[in-house]
Amino acid sequence: MKPAACNPLLILLLLFCSLCIQAQTWDYIKEKNGIKIYTRTPEYSSFKCFKGETILHATMQEIGMYVGNVKNFNWWDKNIRDLKVIESESDKHVKYYFIYDVPWPLNDRDICVEVFITIDTASGVKVVYAKPLPGVIPERDDIVRIKNYWQKWTLTPIDKNSVHAVLEGFVDPAGSVPAWLYNMVIVETPLKVMGGIKQRVEDAHKD
Repeated sequence: MKPAACNPLLILLLLFCSLCIQAQTWDYIKEKNGIKIYTRTPEYSSFKCFKGETILHATMQEIGMYVGNVKNFNWWDKNIRDLKVIESESDKHVKYYFIYDVPWPLNDRDICVEVFITIDTASGVKVVYAKPLPGVIPERDDIVRIKNYWQKWTLTPIDKNSVHAVLEGFVDPAGSVPAWLYNMVIVETPLKVMGGIKQRVEDAHKD
């Protein structure tokens, strides 16, 4: 796998994101199935950010089949009813759009996302950073567009068959979703996403 070249804009985005995270303390919530969950309330929103942290007993290549690979999305969430890859440069840069099926009486959500993938050649650390991509897919009257969003995976090799994985993110669901309700369920996001990957990559080693 050829490492991605460093993108100056991406470096600035990651630096800004890291500085914001360092400026605020994460609150430990719980640990389940080997995944530690944290949240924090950012200065710019009443909706909480989330963080999950775990050890994945698999190779970086195996984990890469799921993290940063938008073509392998069947495991993401059963409520994703449509996903379209707009542009893809393997192991470097991806643009995609998806619609999320939201239970009545709320409207469905959609989002257009740009993903940057970098690999540090010295340490082997892989970072997958996603942010909204405006002005590409027209908004629809019957769907609420998510515009305030970010997500960051940091995968650090421990040895040949184990990786320290951190998933951080923030989503403003837009529309009329109460912050108190959203903040109650946001802790399930890293559990669901990281738990899904953990099960798939580790089950493969049991076969």
